[in-house]
Amino acid sequence: MLDSLKNPLLLIGRLLIALMFLPAGWGKLTGFAGSVAYTASGGIPMPEVATAVALVVEIVGSLALIFGLGTRWAALALAFFTLVASFFFHNYWGVPAEQAMVQQLMFFKNMAIVGGLLILAASGAGDWSLDAKRGN
Repeated sequence: MLDSLKNPLLLIGRLLIALMFLPAGWGKLTGFAGSVAYTASGGIPMPEVATAVALVVEIVGSLALIFGLGTRWAALALAFFTLVASFFFHNYWGVPAEQAMVQQLMFFKNMAIVGGLLILAASGAGDWSLDAKRGN
């Protein structure tokens, strides 16, 4: 029974994951100065460049997931991006105790997203994708 749901579930999964990254990338684009300041607050070197790279990864990666084009590579790029960002921005081990619980929750939520992205990288986009139409 679940085999018949494979393609709709992969499409829904791709769309839901993209829903996390596309608005974030768009927000960085439209509020670049504020995003650079936030990036700098995380101790990221060259925050302007890092913010520009982040918004490209988030927007292009999201669109790739939505259309199912280059899905495996997009999922890997978004997984790596999320993993690295989590250590800089959700370092629950290095914040005051009253902030640790929320940051720990955010960190492990991101690890779950990384896990989902790795599963998507392994499985591919499914038949309802441009990857499938291209024979990938």
